[in-house]
Amino acid sequence: MPVLVEYEAKMLLNAGAIPTPRSTIVTDSDLSEFFPVVLKSQVATGGRGKAGGIVLAHNQAEFSDARDKLFNLSIHGLRPSVLLAEEALAIEREFYLAIVIDRATAAIQIVAHKNGGVEVEANDAEGFFKINYIMASFETIGDQLADVYDLPSKALILRDLAKNLVKCFNKNDATLIEINPLVLTKDGRLVAADCKMTLDDDAAFRHPEWSFESDTYDTNFVTLNKNGTVATIANGAGLAMATVDAVVSAGHVPANFLDIGGSATTENVVAAFKKITAFSNVSTILINIFGGIVQCDTVAHAIVEAREQLPHLPRLVIRLSGNRSKEAAQILTVHNLQLHASLEDCLKELSQ
Repeated sequence: MPVLVEYEAKMLLNAGAIPTPRSTIVTDSDLSEFFPVVLKSQVATGGRGKAGGIVLAHNQAEFSDARDKLFNLSIHGLRPSVLLAEEALAIEREFYLAIVIDRATAAIQIVAHKNGGVEVEANDAEGFFKINYIMASFETIGDQLADVYDLPSKALILRDLAKNLVKCFNKNDATLIEINPLVLTKDGRLVAADCKMTLDDDAAFRHPEWSFESDTYDTNFVTLNKNGTVATIANGAGLAMATVDAVVSAGHVPANFLDIGGSATTENVVAAFKKITAFSNVSTILINIFGGIVQCDTVAHAIVEAREQLPHLPRLVIRLSGNRSKEAAQILTVHNLQLHASLEDCLKELSQ
């Protein structure tokens, strides 16, 4: 699943008539055309603000300093190839709005909360508004969103916003569009101040125009729950999704979806471990690899390297099966790491 960086997601929002801030793309030598400006690192990971990846600049000197800093700032093992420079919005209120695929009900849902921003995960789960858009008219959805946000005068605007968001979701074969925050500006505009979007790999044949920053990354990493207790690593989107589902079925909370792909190297697998360490509540990393193109001993070497580089790595529960799994078992045994025969055995280990 390609995870778009912010400027790519906002390009698709703009094409779908969803308002975003005035912006421009910045390379390592550009200057800004307007001030004040918010300069944002463009990496496909969350937590950019807390990691120092978003900086406000009031003049060219501050802009140049921020530009140089951000291009040299690694966030969860990733550095940007470009930055996004946006107008600094005069914010009145911040909301949450998303459209997601709910696997439990096999439905596409619009999700909203009256509070948005960096601490949205802290909101009470019962406070989120959720509706299957097929089950209601957009006029009704607009009214309901206006109630959630306490913006009775914006019902018609929210109706069009919901309609355009659904069109954008379907047109681009998305699996997630998350606008957080959706900002109400002091002059009364509703603007998508930030956006996370993931697209369906299996729909790529319908989109010859696809060429995203995420194509340059060797892993597909999606944050599911920053407070999750189990991180997952697998190869192939199908196996990665099945691993996440199995963790949920076993009564645990997955923190992420991670597909290391078929061309995994020691370097990018170690980078994936580094990204996982950003989740403070993760107590176990479940590694479920079926070796085909990817070689199990490559993953085993990466696991050993990650333990050496990251001394506080959480407990590892490992299944490596298929191509060069015997060699992988020998590597892990030398380093006192246990190898499990099946995903079921891994899940039993999780509960111990």
